Amino acid sequence: MEIKRLFDFPYHALQSHPKDDCIATKLKGQWTKTSTQSFVDDANKISRALLRLGLGPNDKIAMISNNRTEWNICDIGILQIGAQDVPIYPTASEADYNFIFNDASIKLCIVSDQELYEKVLRVKPGVESLGEVYTFDEVEGAKNWRELLALGEDDSNQSDVEKLMADVKTEDLATLIYTSGTTGTPKGVMLSHQNIVSNVMASEPRLPVDTNAKGVSFLPLCHIYERMIIYLYVYTGVSLYYAESLETIGDDIREVQPEVFTAVPRLLEKVYDKIIAKGEDLSGIKRALFFWAVSLGEEYAVVGKSGFYKWKLGIARKLIFSKWQEALGGKVKAVASGSAALNPRLARIFLAAGIGIQEGYGLTETSPVVSVNGSTDDERRIGTVGPVIDKVQVKIAEDGEILVKGPNVMMGYYNRPDLTAEVIKDGWFHTGDIGTIVEDKFLKITDRKKQIFKTSGGKYIAPQIMENTFKESRFIEQIMVIGEGQKHPAAFIQPDFAHLQSWCKIKEIPYTTNEEMIKNERILARFHKEIEKKNEPYGNWERIKRFALTPALWTTEGGELTPTMKLRRKPILEKYQEEYKHIYGADAVRP
Repeated sequence: MEIKRLFDFPYHALQSHPKDDCIATKLKGQWTKTSTQSFVDDANKISRALLRLGLGPNDKIAMISNNRTEWNICDIGILQIGAQDVPIYPTASEADYNFIFNDASIKLCIVSDQELYEKVLRVKPGVESLGEVYTFDEVEGAKNWRELLALGEDDSNQSDVEKLMADVKTEDLATLIYTSGTTGTPKGVMLSHQNIVSNVMASEPRLPVDTNAKGVSFLPLCHIYERMIIYLYVYTGVSLYYAESLETIGDDIREVQPEVFTAVPRLLEKVYDKIIAKGEDLSGIKRALFFWAVSLGEEYAVVGKSGFYKWKLGIARKLIFSKWQEALGGKVKAVASGSAALNPRLARIFLAAGIGIQEGYGLTETSPVVSVNGSTDDERRIGTVGPVIDKVQVKIAEDGEILVKGPNVMMGYYNRPDLTAEVIKDGWFHTGDIGTIVEDKFLKITDRKKQIFKTSGGKYIAPQIMENTFKESRFIEQIMVIGEGQKHPAAFIQPDFAHLQSWCKIKEIPYTTNEEMIKNERILARFHKEIEKKNEPYGNWERIKRFALTPALWTTEGGELTPTMKLRRKPILEKYQEEYKHIYGADAVRP
């Protein structure tokens, strides 16, 4: 069957590769599996129920939830009647909820649990359009989503559903995704069925698995990156397994033994840190072999390595790296990394270990994939985000900005034609990212256009590249390079406090509180040593001259990070004004 709309995917799956475990969700330690047939049947129940509630084409329905089977069922049920869903981050503020609900004129909302239910109820009085609020979990006093299934059990209005399905065109709006943004109010990205369907089809050749594969999901479905991947799994017949939580992800992956999963660089950094920590606990020949393999991995390259190197790598994979693979279930063929830049050193080591890291690039506005590394050596290069996918065009503007054109480029920003006109010119979407094309094939991202700044000496600083280098240190959890208009760059650093505590124990430094420890002279000296080491690749004008350690974790809830773990630079600068003045002087003017 021809796939033109997002709700065509489960019907294609039912026709081509029906499965007993099309989707599985783990709750309280138990997996609950949903077949392809049940997926389609329950989606139709949701469609019939929504029609009976008076909802229809172009109505907006918000979904605020963790990843779970119910989300997918409701997604398809909403789209089938020509309505649009508006997925919202659970961690967004109440002020953002209020803005989004009113901007999109939300008619109905479905949330996962009691905490989110209460959060929406606090916002509800200020949202004139909002009707009922349903929950996935059983919440006292709340309407449960099973009431929708029950309301849609009678199939006497299925012909109405099918008529509406037939009326939905591929170019019609499918979803509104409000970007968290690093500044200002959220913007509603309008994505059509065609936008996302085309992205699924163009990404499929880069997925090196078949219908027997399993995929584990834990990145938020409210982000288009994971959502597109889920449609891709349904299309290709990959069984989808939702991990119970980020805390259980390691155990869940080992249990499911997936061939594929998605990750953000910070998660891969955490996996790597845990592996290295276990290596440091070894002794004697085992420890020597472990770190010999790691050093060999750091030299890995996709092309150009000698036969002798490959021979040594074969030994390392058999003796050491096979255990790394077992830690990820033992069957992984592809780990799709996106949302932020992956440190090339990590990519080298994981690829050397036989773990197929495939770094890609995209934005919400591009549905999202623009480019992604493939699974073969001629389709991947470390330090790049791979070849551009089929039917998408990329060109580099004179100032280095990456411009994108193709069927994946958004319809525009909802209710904001002014902002749309700023970023889409002559059909080209201006990404705001700076990049270049390597070997006439591979896209390489160098920085965000708006984040590059000048020192008072007129030298340009690209902070993202530097931050990636410094985060290689196990002492550094997060870092933000500062110094616009100042004599030299500096940095705010949030230490990796778990590693810092381990180091203090080894060095016999009594650990009290984070606030006290970041003032300890020995600890400051250790961070100074770390900064000097990571400064080495950079020119004198680029090097971090001073830094301030911050005592609190940077989080989405605290406002320092976006839900996709990007730095929110303006709020961080505002939060650490005193530290800024201490670095640059009391008279320093913050940008």
